[in-house]
Amino acid sequence: QVQLVESGGGLVQAGGSLRLSCAASGRTFSGHGMGWFRQAPGKEREFVAAFSRYGAGRYYADSVKDRFTISRDTARSTVFLQMNSLKSEDTAVYYCAARVAGEVREVTSYDYWGQGTQVTVSS
Repeated sequence: QVQLVESGGGLVQAGGSLRLSCAASGRTFSGHGMGWFRQAPGKEREFVAAFSRYGAGRYYADSVKDRFTISRDTARSTVFLQMNSLKSEDTAVYYCAARVAGEVREVTSYDYWGQGTQVTVSS
């Protein structure tokens, strides 16, 4: 089992920045591919950013590329999502997730999920 706890969400004006954190506990953190997804009201959960399983590669959705950065602190078993130049369309609940195998961008590839943190961008 892997337990994931997100933090860092909040209300920010368009053009501002937020940094989300995801603290992992339980089974080996480094053996899982960590990712971030988001879900806006009335929409399906969508991929935002992720690491490859052992952290060598980083992947981003086109909608956030060049604005968001995923990073991690292996010693602290924590993954971060730095979000800059936020837009109103970034408003959503953001989820941290962990997977062992499968396609990086697919929701169904992920075995463990956090409870989510709300990000609201006002225009």
